[in-house]
Amino acid sequence: MPTVSLFGLSFADLPLQATAGWLAARPADAPFGYVVTPNADHLARMIRMPEMRRLYDAALLRLLDSRVVARAALLAGLPVPEVVPGSDLTAHLLRSVIDPEEPITILGMEEEAVAELARRQGLRRIAHHNPPMGFDEDDAAMERAIRFIEQHPARFTFLAVGSPRQCRVAHAVARRGRARGIGLCIGASLLFLSGHERRAPRPVQRAGLEWAWRLALDPRRLARRYLVDSPQVMLLLREEARARRSTTAALPGECGRGPGR
Repeated sequence: MPTVSLFGLSFADLPLQATAGWLAARPADAPFGYVVTPNADHLARMIRMPEMRRLYDAALLRLLDSRVVARAALLAGLPVPEVVPGSDLTAHLLRSVIDPEEPITILGMEEEAVAELARRQGLRRIAHHNPPMGFDEDDAAMERAIRFIEQHPARFTFLAVGSPRQCRVAHAVARRGRARGIGLCIGASLLFLSGHERRAPRPVQRAGLEWAWRLALDPRRLARRYLVDSPQVMLLLREEARARRSTTAALPGECGRGPGR
């Protein structure tokens, strides 16, 4: 699989349909591996929470989920992987890959949201567990979440408990080695498909302004995330671009070469 290095992480460099095809081709009984879809907020969190890099490094697949980050990286002269938003991947898998009769496992979401998701998507075999808030800081609650995934095998397990909790539980399941299939750390993606949250219109998404749409809907909860924390990613990009230029300038015969794409 082609990859691109950014922020010290190896991102898959495949468009949406090819990514979904790669996941669909993985045997259902393969050891549990998980997919992460870092956006600007998640990448900024690596500054405050060094454990996030370890959780991302251990993932089966890393997908860039931010058109804003991609455009900023291009402006900085950095190579950029394909942008594959987790919500787009989730919708594509449910629409084109997952058979309505096959089992899926969902960690997170309220029961009524899961029921509406099943109705809208025609899903008939959902195993659902909604752990309490802060479950990743409670050994007993974390163990229950891990065991639920292990005891409800599925080709696709959707981890909808937010970051960093979904990455922590996915990593714990993978390390224990008892589960099978693919865990998708997809945040609110299923809430959009259930109708319990409204996603930005497609033109807003393509313009890279989905963050502004969400901020307008929930300013009290998201103001710090989008206006204070996420802009730190731009500093990381500037530092990475400077470091790469310094390295390139130091290599004989490499002076003046630009990024690979």
